[in-house]
Amino acid sequence: METAGESLTPAAHTNDGFFKAVFSQPEHATAFFKSHLPPAITAKIDWNSLVVIPGSFVKSSLQQVHSDLLFSVRMGQRETLLYLLFEHQSTPDPAMPLRLLGYMTEIFTKHHKAHGYPLPPVLPFVFHQGPDAWNISTSFEDLFDLSEEIAPALLPFLPKFQHSLLDLTRFDPSTEEGDTRMQVVLQLMKLARQKELLRFFQWLARFSPHELPDTLLGLMLLYALHADSDLDVGKIYSSLSTNPELERSTMSVAEKLIAQGRVEGISQGISQGISQGISQGISQGISQGRAEGLWIGKIQAYEEFLEKPQTSREFLEAMPLAELETLHQKLHQEYELRFKRS
Repeated sequence: METAGESLTPAAHTNDGFFKAVFSQPEHATAFFKSHLPPAITAKIDWNSLVVIPGSFVKSSLQQVHSDLLFSVRMGQRETLLYLLFEHQSTPDPAMPLRLLGYMTEIFTKHHKAHGYPLPPVLPFVFHQGPDAWNISTSFEDLFDLSEEIAPALLPFLPKFQHSLLDLTRFDPSTEEGDTRMQVVLQLMKLARQKELLRFFQWLARFSPHELPDTLLGLMLLYALHADSDLDVGKIYSSLSTNPELERSTMSVAEKLIAQGRVEGISQGISQGISQGISQGISQGISQGRAEGLWIGKIQAYEEFLEKPQTSREFLEAMPLAELETLHQKLHQEYELRFKRS
């Protein structure tokens, strides 16, 4: 079994990082497409042939709101490309079909330069996280305002395609998704956008830890802790208390992440709080130490993500709690300015 630290990228706790870390794994991509592409297409795909094609076609100026993955599969004796675009801005993009045409053109051009003709079909798929519902046509031709009089004459000469769409605001993973791991991933992404992550972990308690590999559980923990600054592992453990086996498994994964510095400050903070709190009461010490440890862990996570020199733990441990909170708030604001989705 994979350990919690394997396959975790440095930015695995971000929207983009979580999406790519999960969906770039062939078994997860296969489960996703099997559930959400038309059955007439999925029945003809050799899913054992699915591979990820490295690279991105999204312009750097749009990478804060769009992430993408390109897959190659075999349909019959021919290659077909599946282009998955993750939309993680809150409001749907009216220009999405136009953007997709640009990305598809780049894919065709790149393929032609490398392999010549024939070009492979490219099936575009948009995955929309919300929270605003998708209310835009998925057909490129609807970008034109053609009268009934001239449409028949012009449409044969205009680009014509539509993209598949999963709109999480109109989809309930808990009842509509058949694959267990994909059900959990989509439910996490849906409730994270709705800022209801405690409800997610309470819901997660229905699953056996054997259904959730350590790698996936670790990715979910990092993503959840980043998505909600008020969330901590203590609240997560409490939410899973109705399933002691899963709670123990989650604690084990969290401890591995802490040991690797992925959620730094949690265990040290609890330990430090106990020792410092002897004279003030054990419970107060645990609370204060956990708070200090969590602030330190979050500060160092923001510094890593923002590519800043990392402040040493010794220096941070010497700072009063109020100063830790102030430093965290400053880094959080910088993150919001640079990366917050509109």
